Amino acid sequence: MKLTADLGLCQGHQECLAEAPELFDFDDDSYQVVVRITEPSGGQLDAARAAVKYCPAFALILED
Repeated sequence: MKLTADLGLCQGHQECLAEAPELFDFDDDSYQVVVRITEPSGGQLDAARAAVKYCPAFALILED
């Protein structure tokens, strides 16, 4: 599975950090998400899915 962020959509809500702090970081200068782990392991997939689900800007993508 591959985890990416569409920075054109990211609005800096940081919900992804609340759901999966091990997978994401935040750039204070650009006010956008940074994907720290682009290929989450099996144990991280539930957190990745939650981050995608709860992103209010629909900026996160998890695909096969």
